[in-house]
Amino acid sequence: MAQTARIHQVAKSAMQSGRANSAEWVLDWEPGEAQRADPLTGWAGSGDTRSQVRLRFPSQEAAVAYAEARGIPYLVEAPKPVAATIKPKAYADNFRFGRTENWSH
Repeated sequence: MAQTARIHQVAKSAMQSGRANSAEWVLDWEPGEAQRADPLTGWAGSGDTRSQVRLRFPSQEAAVAYAEARGIPYLVEAPKPVAATIKPKAYADNFRFGRTENWSH
């Protein structure tokens, strides 16, 4: 049984304002079996250990080359479009002479 791997680009964290560490690519495997509740603890788990493995690569080409070299069937997810560039702001702009926008506080 060959599990399919998913190659995708890492999204930035919700706690992150910049785009640091979002250039790397990850290869994870699709779940091989459904999770089930443990009768003793109630925690969800399965016997599939591949779902715990995440391989990180510097580029999409490196991830694809790794999968092809080892005969792993894979799907590549295209990265989502990035929003427009962030305009840097400074606190001093609130007091700039000739500002056109309204005072916010």
